[in-house]
Amino acid sequence: MENISRKTVLLIDDEEYICKIVETCLEIFSDWQPVTVPCCEEGLAAVANIRPDAILLDMIMPNMDGFAFLKTLQANPEFADIPVVLLTARVDLTESQKIAQLGVKGAIAKPFNPVQIVSQIKHILDW
Repeated sequence: MENISRKTVLLIDDEEYICKIVETCLEIFSDWQPVTVPCCEEGLAAVANIRPDAILLDMIMPNMDGFAFLKTLQANPEFADIPVVLLTARVDLTESQKIAQLGVKGAIAKPFNPVQIVSQIKHILDW
């Protein structure tokens, strides 16, 4: 019997290998439905189309970066309440003061431990 309350997690990251690792970890270690896109522009379209339960967001990307994505997402009342977890190589963004300033739920530093990423997300989102 399929879980009708299965959560959808949108991952926005331009590094294909990161997407594959996170997608595999979510499939193996959780019952969440991962959706991955390679850029923030596609991320915004995916948010509108699938209305994810949470977003994992890389901050450093070409064209539109994570900061511009957050600003656009948070400006839209329809999507502003979707929790965002940063998945970033920028260690400064994992500090609680930065997390609060950006209006995100938390941050996971790259490189991350694939075996622990689901438990880290659960802890940050209180799932």
